[in-house]
Amino acid sequence: MTSEATAAARSNSLGEAPLIVGHPTDRELNQTLLNPIFDPHANWKKAVGLAAAGTGLLAVGVVVTIARGIGMWGNNIPVGWGYGIINFVWWIGIGHAGTLISAILLLFQQKWRTSINRFAEAMTIFAVMQAGLFPLIHTGRPWFAIYWLFPYPNTMGIWPNFKSPLIWDVFAVSTYFTISLLFWYIGLVPDLASLRDSAKSRVQRMAYGIFALGWKGSSRHWQHYRIGYLILAALSTPLVLSVHSIVSFDFAVSQLPGWHTTIFPPYFVAGAVFSGFAMVLTLMIPARTVLHFESVVTVRHLENMAKVMLVTGLIVAYGYGMENFMAWYSGSTYEAFLFFKTRTTGPLAPVYWTMIFCNVLVPQTFWFKKLRTNLAWLWIASILVNIGMWSERFVIIVISLHRDFLPSSWGSYAPTWVDWSIYAGTISFFSLLFLLFLRFVPSVAVAEVKELNHELAHEAEAGGHA
Repeated sequence: MTSEATAAARSNSLGEAPLIVGHPTDRELNQTLLNPIFDPHANWKKAVGLAAAGTGLLAVGVVVTIARGIGMWGNNIPVGWGYGIINFVWWIGIGHAGTLISAILLLFQQKWRTSINRFAEAMTIFAVMQAGLFPLIHTGRPWFAIYWLFPYPNTMGIWPNFKSPLIWDVFAVSTYFTISLLFWYIGLVPDLASLRDSAKSRVQRMAYGIFALGWKGSSRHWQHYRIGYLILAALSTPLVLSVHSIVSFDFAVSQLPGWHTTIFPPYFVAGAVFSGFAMVLTLMIPARTVLHFESVVTVRHLENMAKVMLVTGLIVAYGYGMENFMAWYSGSTYEAFLFFKTRTTGPLAPVYWTMIFCNVLVPQTFWFKKLRTNLAWLWIASILVNIGMWSERFVIIVISLHRDFLPSSWGSYAPTWVDWSIYAGTISFFSLLFLLFLRFVPSVAVAEVKELNHELAHEAEAGGHA
């Protein structure tokens, strides 16, 4: 059978691009996927240095916050919540795509997840780490927060009220992070063993050997691996729905116009997956080119992610529409004023219209295959979506707060240089962690790609004989 026929057999009947280009051997896949670790890109150190310098902004912002207090932030009355909660919700949302790609698509046996799941899993862990910083520092005195507020057994008689969704966040986010970390690590074990066996230096062999946990690739090891992997996938699946639903309760259980709405849980979840897939594309498209992964991260993977973004973008747009409908249908003066006056024509209206453009209009371009498969547009659109999702958090929090019930209580909000430093610093810290991940760990699941490659070759051979 010719190579053209094999490639055709690897594509489905709809004429989609193949999941793996060509028919590489296991040795070739090892060289392609492990090469960035043993032979890093020439500009890797420069990128790490730049990200580390940006992380310094985070350190400065945190030190100033702890030394001088939350008054260094732009928070005020009535805007008691500002960049701290905006960035917390934004980062938590970004972490949702990893669990969706890895766990849910695994349970549904979607083969196109194979080359992108490791990117998404790492992104999830690093994003949740950024989100976790904000609850720690927003108290102004984190050493007291850890002692008095963390939900350890209540020996003080002042354990926080369990009816508060802010306490639910602690359990939901910590559980999500723990399961995601275990799921990521279990999936890494066979690849860490490959690195152990391929390493040239003794230090690398020892380091990777420790983390490989004695993996030998025996049938018994594979059996235990698959059982553990599926159990963690099953545990992770409800977390996709629960974590951001619980985060949305921070707002939905209140009586504030723009917050107390029952549609928040589902549309927060859809928005989280929406922004998470956008961040995966933002990271994967340049990494795919720099690391020469075009043969395993194909246009089909990127197009499928664009389709998921289109679906979740439509759900988000529906959520926006229902918010406005209910503001009109409820007959509430305060709701109508917020949605039809403050958001659309108020002093912060440009942020609202940025949200509409990025989250409603930009995803509509993914109806067209030419744009779904245009890598330049996919990358630009993914950045715009994340800008739009950050703007959505700003709209929900700041615009809902800065116009209180009484005009005499109205105020304005502007972030300070400390707010901007912490926000930019978390982006830099996230980038630093991701660059270290690309350097020391296989960013594509080698064992899973090899297995998929053999499956596709077998299907192609069976199709050729047929």
